[in-house]
Amino acid sequence: MTCTISSLFVTLTVLLLWRVSEIAEACGCSLVHPQQAFCNADVVIRAKVVAVQEVVSGNDIYGNPIKRIQYDIKQIKMFKGPDQDIEAIFTAPSSAVCGVTLETNGKKEYLITGKAEAVGKMHVTLCDLIMPWDTISSTQKRGLNQRYQMGCECKITRCPVLPCSISAPEECLWTDLVIEKQVFGRQANHYSCMKRADGSCSWYRGLAPPKKELMETEDP
Repeated sequence: MTCTISSLFVTLTVLLLWRVSEIAEACGCSLVHPQQAFCNADVVIRAKVVAVQEVVSGNDIYGNPIKRIQYDIKQIKMFKGPDQDIEAIFTAPSSAVCGVTLETNGKKEYLITGKAEAVGKMHVTLCDLIMPWDTISSTQKRGLNQRYQMGCECKITRCPVLPCSISAPEECLWTDLVIEKQVFGRQANHYSCMKRADGSCSWYRGLAPPKKELMETEDP
C-alpha cells in the first residue's frame, strides 16, 4: 500500500513538473528594454479598456474553435501604428498561452504594445510591453513621443551575467538586471539608446530633446 501511494505521488509530481515546463515553454519571453519593445512593436498606444468578451476566431487544424479574448478599448493616444485608431485588442484566453489580463472598468489607463491585425485591431501577448500608465516615468514618456523611434537603428543588448560587453558599436549594454537586480532599473526608466554622429550608439539621458549629432552623452 505504501509503495502504491509513493508511486502515485512520484507520478503526479512528474506530471506536474511536465505541465509547468510545458507552460513555461509555451510562453517563453525574452526580457527587453522599453525602447526595444517600442521598436519591435507594430502598434504602441495609450488606452483604457471599456468592455471584454470571449470570441471565436475560426478553427484549428482539428476543427476545434480557436477562442480569444477581445478587449474593446478607448484609445487615448497613438505613439506608433496605423492612421486609424485601435478599437479592439485580442489576446489568448489564458496566461498559459501568453494571454494578457486587463482591467475592464474603463478607469485604468495602459501603455500597450503589440502586433497589428485587421483595421482597428491589434494582438497582444505577455511578451509585449503592457504597463499601467501611472507607473511610466517621465523619461519613458518622452521616449514614446520621439526618442525611442530615433533610436530604433540601435540595438539594446541585455547583460545576463557579469562580466559582459557589446559586440558591435551599434549596441548599448543593458545592465539593470545584473547590477540592480530588477528589470526596470535606471537604464530602463531613465535612458534611451541613441545613435551618435560616428554611427555608434550610446545611452542618453536629458530633459531637453537630444541634439542631432549626439556627440556628448551621459553614461548611466
